Amino acid sequence: MRSPVPRFRDVERQASGLQPPQCLPSCHERQSSMWFIKDACGIVCAIITWFLVFFAEFVVLFVMLIPSKNLTYSLVNGTLFNSLAFLALASHFRAMCTDPGAVPKGNATKEYIESLQLKPGQVVYKCPKCCSIKPDRAHHCSVCKRCIRKMDHHCPWVNNCVGENNQKYFVLFTMYICLISLHSLVMVVFHFLNCFEDDWTKCSTFSPPATVILLILLCFEGLLFLIFTSVMFGTQVHSICTDETGIEQLKKEERRWAKKTKWMNMKAVFGHPFSIAWFSPFSTPDHGKADPYQYVV
Repeated sequence: MRSPVPRFRDVERQASGLQPPQCLPSCHERQSSMWFIKDACGIVCAIITWFLVFFAEFVVLFVMLIPSKNLTYSLVNGTLFNSLAFLALASHFRAMCTDPGAVPKGNATKEYIESLQLKPGQVVYKCPKCCSIKPDRAHHCSVCKRCIRKMDHHCPWVNNCVGENNQKYFVLFTMYICLISLHSLVMVVFHFLNCFEDDWTKCSTFSPPATVILLILLCFEGLLFLIFTSVMFGTQVHSICTDETGIEQLKKEERRWAKKTKWMNMKAVFGHPFSIAWFSPFSTPDHGKADPYQYVV
């Protein structure tokens, strides 16, 4: 039984069914070593994300920690916050500049299909928008203008799609942002209590009105980030455990892939085996070498 998903309209059961004028070899693109989407909205959102993290860094350091009389408190919280902020920005950079699993453009040619040596019962799907053979579980992104393997969604805050190759970094980004948001909110509460008990002029190098405004802004930012990233983190973890992308859940696509345990699904995204590298944005997980082009019906 075939799924009613619209993408199944572009099906070719054999190589002779492809129309050469629609997908010429000239559609091929030279693969760049650096992946970056030139989308104005995404670039602005990414800049805003970094600006807000640096603003939180400024308030935490120069309003709360450096003026503190407790050196141990400042060192411990400063080290923790800066470490988490660094990991958050590194994860954001990797999620933004990592190829999410883009399918090569222009490979939906008669010659290439014939080279696959399809067996009886096997079909290939072609994308008329990017002239590519669409692998199983791939979807076309109108912003990236590419078909993305295991595309979950396009996120403007990382100016990229969340797909097979960068989902780990996106999950880490939401997790670390959630942690620094929670940490900053706790420090704001302690700083307010300390300032109420002590003289406001002694608990900050800024004037009392400026201190209050900066702390309120940080509190507002922390609450928004905490709510947003915690929801996104939970959604992504659920998506990974069920091995079902956001688009597949939204379109209610029929499952045509092998069902695995939650632990195996986690290792498929974060790497084999479990280690501290799961939490590092500098570690690239091994996603396997499965053939992405053939689709059996």
